[in-house]
Amino acid sequence: MITGLWLPLVTPFRDGAVDLASYERLIEHYLGLGVDGLFPLGTTGESPTLDADEIDAIVERTVDVVAGRVPVFVGVGGNATHKVAAALRRLERFRFDGIVSVCPYYNRPGQDGLVAHFRAVAAATDRPVMIYNIPYRTAVNLSNDSLLELAEIGNIVGVKDSSGSLAQSLDLLARKPANVPGGFSVLTGEDALYFTMMANGADGGILAASHVMTGAFVEVGRRFAANDLAGARRAWAPLAAFVPLLFAEANPMPIKHLLWRQGLIASPECRLPLTRISEGLARRLDAAVLPGEAARSAA
Repeated sequence: MITGLWLPLVTPFRDGAVDLASYERLIEHYLGLGVDGLFPLGTTGESPTLDADEIDAIVERTVDVVAGRVPVFVGVGGNATHKVAAALRRLERFRFDGIVSVCPYYNRPGQDGLVAHFRAVAAATDRPVMIYNIPYRTAVNLSNDSLLELAEIGNIVGVKDSSGSLAQSLDLLARKPANVPGGFSVLTGEDALYFTMMANGADGGILAASHVMTGAFVEVGRRFAANDLAGARRAWAPLAAFVPLLFAEANPMPIKHLLWRQGLIASPECRLPLTRISEGLARRLDAAVLPGEAARSAA
């Protein structure tokens, strides 16, 4: 089963181009901190802004640098089913472990269309598929009934659950199939609900916020794995107030700012239509993560 803390990697840019040197540095940094899996080319990785050759280069570099140390699931999704299948065919030469595929956005298919879409995606690859349900971004919500129907397909192995509804998420955990060969994993994509979802039986999280204070996120997972609820609560306490700051302006702009300030990437650049965070948020983030630097800047 897919478990633990997974990181949806940012894509660093420098002077408009993908900065592969910074990207490699990030991979090594997070592997050293103990993340359980990597997810390049999600929306945190600004995948809609990337050209096909850039996508290919990122997949190739990720697989080469990781070298089997943790699983790599690549973001391959869209709102035209045949284009998703074509992208899978183009990428199949790379030896990544599986894909994360977001619900089709904008065109708002019904449940029958969503089920047919993911059946076609699963049929287009022999690799594991994790579905990504995030209705407040896509304008369509994959129901738990539809998701559990899809869980019966052999290579649909789990979900990144960002339903935005605690009731729906808890219902999914309660109904998670136990008899699926290999298991079916529910990983939360709601960063602020990581503790809550883990306490209710989630298998892990795919969390953009874990780019920062990564050790604390790893420790939360370790405490839960040890059935140490009190220890998990202590590890979560400093994160609870901090995580919302990372989403006060459009993701991944705040995260990239902090990675740049910590010297992990060469530039905080995003691609349009994203720009950079406001000066006010920059000061708040610096004060939270780099208090010494913030004090010197103020002086």
